[in-house]
Amino acid sequence: MPTDVLESRRAGAGPVDVPDYPFESQWRDLSEGRIHYVDEGRGGEALLFVHGTPTWSYEWRHVIRALSPRFRCVAPDHLGFGLSDRPAAASYTPESHAARLSAFVDELGLRDFTLVVHDFGGPIGLPLALEPRYRVKRLVVLNSWMWSFADDARMALGARWMGGGLGRFLYGWANASLRLLLPSAWGDGRKLTRTIHRAYLDRFPDRESRERVLWALARSLLASDAHYRWLWERRGQLEPKPALIVWGMKDTAFRPAQLARWRDALPRAEVVELADAGHWPQEEAPESVAAAIEAFVR
Repeated sequence: MPTDVLESRRAGAGPVDVPDYPFESQWRDLSEGRIHYVDEGRGGEALLFVHGTPTWSYEWRHVIRALSPRFRCVAPDHLGFGLSDRPAAASYTPESHAARLSAFVDELGLRDFTLVVHDFGGPIGLPLALEPRYRVKRLVVLNSWMWSFADDARMALGARWMGGGLGRFLYGWANASLRLLLPSAWGDGRKLTRTIHRAYLDRFPDRESRERVLWALARSLLASDAHYRWLWERRGQLEPKPALIVWGMKDTAFRPAQLARWRDALPRAEVVELADAGHWPQEEAPESVAAAIEAFVR
C-alpha cells in the first residue's frame, strides 16, 4: 500500500485496501509508535489474537469472521508488522513486543479474555497469562512454543543459521522469511495463493524493513534465550487454566516433538491435530480452527 494511502487511513477507522480483510481498522498510540488493530464483534467473551512472524492480523481474518458474530475478536499488529508503525529506534525482540502488547491491552482495558497465540505470538503473548491483573481465562495455542531451544539440536542449528550473518543477508536481500520459509511451512502449498502471499509480502517491501523487524526475531531465537527460559520456568502457573492446543501436523518448523512438549506442559489441555495443515492452520483449515475455538470457549 502506498504511504499516502496508509497515512490517510490513520485519520480514522475504515477498511484497509487488502483483499479479504473487510474489517474496520483501529489505531492506538503507544510510547514507541502507533499500533493498528481490528476489534470486531461486541457480544460475548473477548478473544485476543496474537500473531507471529512474518505475518500480521490478516492471518486471523477467517477465524475472526467466523467468531465475531458471537465473540469480541481483537487482533493487533505488532509494532513493525502489518499496518502498525515501524520506528527505526524501536526494539523488535519478543521481550519488547511483549511489553508493548501489555501496554496495548491496558489501553483497551481488556480483562477476563481468552488468549489465542500462534508462532512468536506464544513468547510475545503468554506473559499476559502470567500477569494476574489481566485475568486471562483460557489459552489457545497454535503451532508455537515457550521454551529455550538450547537443548533441541535441530531447532538450535536452524536458529544459529537464521540468526547469523548469512541469515541476515538472506532475510534482507533474498526476503528468505517471506519467499522461502513461509511457503515451505504450509501443509499444502497450493493454498498459499498469490493474493494471500502478496498480502504478506507487501508489508515488507525493502531490505531495511526485513532486517530491522523480521531478522531481529530470527536472531532472537537464541539471543532471547533468557526470555524463553523465564517463560518455561513459570509454566506451572498456566497449567490450571483451561487450554486448547490446535496443531498443524505438516508444519516443517514446529514438529510433533514440539507438540509433545506442550502436552507435558499443559497435561489437561484439549488437543486438536489437523493432519493436513502446516504451520498456519488458521490459514489452511480456518473452519476447523474456528469450530475448535468456539466449542472450547463455550
